[in-house]
Amino acid sequence: MSLARTRIAVRLIAVAALAALTAGCFQPMYAERNDGKPGLREKLMGVEIPPVEKNNASREARIQVEIRNALAFKLYGNATGMPPTHRLVLRFNTTRSSLMIDQATALPTSENYGIDAQYNLIDLATNKSVMTGTTFSRVSYDIPGNLQRFARARAFRDAEDRAANEIAENIQTRLASYFYAGT
Repeated sequence: MSLARTRIAVRLIAVAALAALTAGCFQPMYAERNDGKPGLREKLMGVEIPPVEKNNASREARIQVEIRNALAFKLYGNATGMPPTHRLVLRFNTTRSSLMIDQATALPTSENYGIDAQYNLIDLATNKSVMTGTTFSRVSYDIPGNLQRFARARAFRDAEDRAANEIAENIQTRLASYFYAGT
């Protein structure tokens, strides 16, 4: 019985020793830096997000504003951006497809909404592209009965907002990776 406890104690001591050795190797991505270089938060705050070219008063113009606002909040937090060092050029297309059809009315009861986005990060000092990428989001939503048109419109708008937020999250993650690792 005591031999088993001794083995467990030795293993716990070994794990604690390994944890102590590797503790100095870890640095949080968003931590303040002490070496005088800008931290990740400051680098992200230097990204300018110009509006996407979409027709005014269109659904895609609203989605553009939603993506831009979500991305700005994720990059800048509660603050506004700093003097820009980079520009993020964003292009996107939206899709909508019916998943399930009610056999009695031939109307959709469930739909899929998608956004396909392409982004390009440009260094303003050299005016060269330093990173490009694509991302997508697919969200589904249910359509309550055919007599509830406002509920249907709200479900569609919520799906648009969720997809836009997911696009912004994907782009923010990729930008953070680029600024932290340089690739």
